[in-house]
Amino acid sequence: MRDDLARALAAGFLGGEWSRQGLVESGTVVLGRRPRWLGPLARQVLALYPRPPLDRPRELATNLASRPAAAKALATSPVVHPVAPTQMLANRWRLPVLDDVGALADFLRLDQGDLDWFADPRHLARTAADSRLQHYRVSHRVAPSGAIRVLEAPKPRLKAIQRRLLHEVAALVPPHDAARGFRPGGSVRSYAAPHAGRPVVLRMDLEAFFASVTVSRVHGIWRTAGYPEPVAHALAGLVTSVLPLAQWRTVPQPADDGLLDAHWRLGRRLAIPHLPQGAPTSPAMANLAAYRLDVRLTALARSWGGRYTRYADDLAFSGDRGWGRGTSRLVDAVEEIVRDEGFRLNARKTGVMPRAGRQRLAGLVVNERPKVSRREVDVLRAILHNCRHHGPSSQNHDDVPAWEEHLRGRIAWVAQHDPVRGARLQAVHDAVDWSR
Repeated sequence: MRDDLARALAAGFLGGEWSRQGLVESGTVVLGRRPRWLGPLARQVLALYPRPPLDRPRELATNLASRPAAAKALATSPVVHPVAPTQMLANRWRLPVLDDVGALADFLRLDQGDLDWFADPRHLARTAADSRLQHYRVSHRVAPSGAIRVLEAPKPRLKAIQRRLLHEVAALVPPHDAARGFRPGGSVRSYAAPHAGRPVVLRMDLEAFFASVTVSRVHGIWRTAGYPEPVAHALAGLVTSVLPLAQWRTVPQPADDGLLDAHWRLGRRLAIPHLPQGAPTSPAMANLAAYRLDVRLTALARSWGGRYTRYADDLAFSGDRGWGRGTSRLVDAVEEIVRDEGFRLNARKTGVMPRAGRQRLAGLVVNERPKVSRREVDVLRAILHNCRHHGPSSQNHDDVPAWEEHLRGRIAWVAQHDPVRGARLQAVHDAVDWSR
């Protein structure tokens, strides 16, 4: 059976009565006649779908083409091309009800043309040379590791659309409990605290976390949430991006030759639809995309008598003293699960930290309880002391914008984990003449 015929019959069937006679009548309208194979096809469809799959018109079309009766259709062409009606059949998290693409456009206050423009279903942005035809502003920066990070920031209209999808839809779908970042109540502290005071802490990192989440996986998230196939397809387009080839050519290679392979892999990931680093929806969607990963790594850690948490692309495990003798086997098991779930470990950032040394997770030392390292506090105290006695400008060696606010943020970071030290630093800050 031809693909266009399968799609037309699926739409016709879904628009009519879901019975053998109803399917035959709908099919007759699509075909302009009633061939002998239509009745058997109707029976086979009803055996496969006792109820109409109003949320899966594409799946229905695919299965129609594979039915035994469809083999007799040969080169038959439809004379009518109806649009398949769709409906949200499940809604376990009480999300906004979006039965079809029209409802999605209304929800986002867009007309159909604008929705297609922003969702970019044909990924035209990949070859668009004119920046006005692209939805993201692309930039890059060098990470502390020397790797090149590519940032894709949505332009204002798309950013507003993504913010609404984040706050009113995506944020209502709960990630796994092990995910401690980019969720209500999550924080660096909640990520690090379960591993405080543990004999062995293992730190690992996922390579190109956001770019590793493909549009097909995002589509699957929206389908799991209950949205019909066309709505899930449009939603996936709204929160994913394809880096224009011309933009990738402007991204420099890392200076460290050891990072070239990872940089090449990044380019391959950015060339297909992916979660863009810089979109407001990407952290929440990445958390949901990593749900199965979190389930499996939690089970693995428990089987070893340990604990597991994740903050974005940072993975943390901790266990008892026996881990020190078998950590390499645990790392191998983690790597296998990570690879099976479509991600990749950054081997350079794997660290095994016994309690005899400094155990550091996401900037916090967890040997006893999560806290900022004494060295970092001492450096900040010295900067504030010099600001007081020599003027703030004398300490801003890197020309950091909003220097006072920058230091206040660093004080707040310390105070969040050690209120006493934070209060002392704040007292020194308040004694500085910031007008100098």
